[in-house]
Amino acid sequence: MPHHLMNLRHVPDDEADEIRALFDAHDVRFYETPPSRWGISMGGFWVHDTDEANRAKALLYEYQRQRMESQREAYEARRLSGESGGVWQMFRHKPVRTLAACVAILVIMGLSLLPFIRI
Repeated sequence: MPHHLMNLRHVPDDEADEIRALFDAHDVRFYETPPSRWGISMGGFWVHDTDEANRAKALLYEYQRQRMESQREAYEARRLSGESGGVWQMFRHKPVRTLAACVAILVIMGLSLLPFIRI
């Protein structure tokens, strides 16, 4: 029976490539189904054997722990250098785009609530 190791929906290409390389380096016999373009099927990495699934899950757990640490460090570095920020940072760098997005949100909210307000 196939064992689903990991969902590939919303997984960046670099992460999927690193996982393929990890499985190849450790001789994990896996196969891959791609996610659908419209988000109906999730796609993922699969194996047939239970022992292979346990070994692959242990490799994935360690890989994901290391990736989480490296991504947190990269985010902290971007945040400290001022490259990453919240709404205020976005407003300072792209004020017209941010105001246009806020206006669009208000218009959509207004149109959505208009039937309820008229009742």
